[in-house]
Amino acid sequence: MSKKPASFIKVFLFAFFIGTYLYFLGFYLTRSSPSLAPATSNFAQITDTVAKSTEKVIRVIDGDTFEIQGGIKVRLIGVDTPEMKNKNKTIDCFAQEAKQKMEKLLTNQEVVLEKDVSETDRYGRLLRYVYLEDKMINDTLVKEGYARIATFPPDVKFKDQFLASERQAREAKAGLWQACK
Repeated sequence: MSKKPASFIKVFLFAFFIGTYLYFLGFYLTRSSPSLAPATSNFAQITDTVAKSTEKVIRVIDGDTFEIQGGIKVRLIGVDTPEMKNKNKTIDCFAQEAKQKMEKLLTNQEVVLEKDVSETDRYGRLLRYVYLEDKMINDTLVKEGYARIATFPPDVKFKDQFLASERQAREAKAGLWQACK
């Protein structure tokens, strides 16, 4: 008689665990489906399906970061401009000029954003190559001496181009290569 309750408990526990597993599996599959997930913006939908999108720049934050409609921040891939506020809470040499160049180029402009491998950086900013008409802004800033090359794998598609542009700017003593020692 003691064997029947023990086998009933085993069957019950087995059925309970299988049912729980199936429930969570179903929950996970319906929540991770892109068609059922709520879209936060048109931009989020675009970046999930293609590597390029056209967006309007609404504000320049510094020489290598800007904001597009929807409050989304974009960081240029492969380049680094002097900081507007460094760790000493001062402005780095040529930071103001780099920011002004970005403002002149991009404020209220429609730009094409191109993804490399990474979606965002550790601060949640989109990582993109930025094009205005036929000009890549990332490379333009390096070539004209407003930025240095700063590539981080896996986002290295234009590393060689950026290296050549930095060499050209350094040899010509353009921008920060002349102003900052």
